Amino acid sequence: MEINKNNVFELLNINGAKPSKDFGQNFLIEPSICQKIADVLIVENSDNVLEIGPGLGSLTHFLIQKEGKLTCVDVDAKMVSILKQIYTNNEIELILNDVRKINLSKYTKIIGNLPYNITTELIVFLLENAILCKQFVFMIQAEALNRFIEVKGKYYGPASVLIHLLGDIKKNFIVKAGSFYPAPKCNSVVFEINVKDKYAREVVLDVYKLAKKLFLNRRKTLLNNLSNVCEKEKALSIFNQLGILETARIEEISPEKILEIYKLTK
Repeated sequence: MEINKNNVFELLNINGAKPSKDFGQNFLIEPSICQKIADVLIVENSDNVLEIGPGLGSLTHFLIQKEGKLTCVDVDAKMVSILKQIYTNNEIELILNDVRKINLSKYTKIIGNLPYNITTELIVFLLENAILCKQFVFMIQAEALNRFIEVKGKYYGPASVLIHLLGDIKKNFIVKAGSFYPAPKCNSVVFEINVKDKYAREVVLDVYKLAKKLFLNRRKTLLNNLSNVCEKEKALSIFNQLGILETARIEEISPEKILEIYKLTK
């Protein structure tokens, strides 16, 4: 069922539902935008696709037309009930649960309009646990993208290290606030993460854990932070081997260089 600004109110009223602030619900009401988002996800017949937070099914309508098996997970029982009225069990699998509480190991493609209040936590969780997923397509608050795409400066952090070592990140397009009901106070952005298996997953996850420690005190020098991980003499030796200045700060160090630091701490 195509969700638009003409039928969204009727659908909600019939089912005695309304957007939940607790669940961060903002329903897409521009079908052309939904089609554009769905087009970013490259799906083959063998793919297991997971949609996070389908809500009324604005995006689901277009995803179901693609190849592969589609599963939708939503924490809101009312939304799952509405989707069960629209779609049959053999069309999609519907799960009523928090996505952080389900087994993600079988999904090869994941897509979703993520809640703004847990964006970083959720993306990191998905990257850590969806071990077979090769493409993630997310829509988040536009301003939050810097946390994931930057590899230097004040917005650069552990999540970006994780993403860039796992694969590539690409900004696709902006979605204006008016494309939603209710309209949020900011624009959103659609972006994708493509896993490339450049390094062993176990190593990347360990580097991410190290990055969290190194970014913990951003105002201190990297040497100071690394000295909390290993002895200062060893930290100095690592700096000398990698040509890092003793005055360097973590936001100046690339994900690949953090990987090298990790290897030398072993």
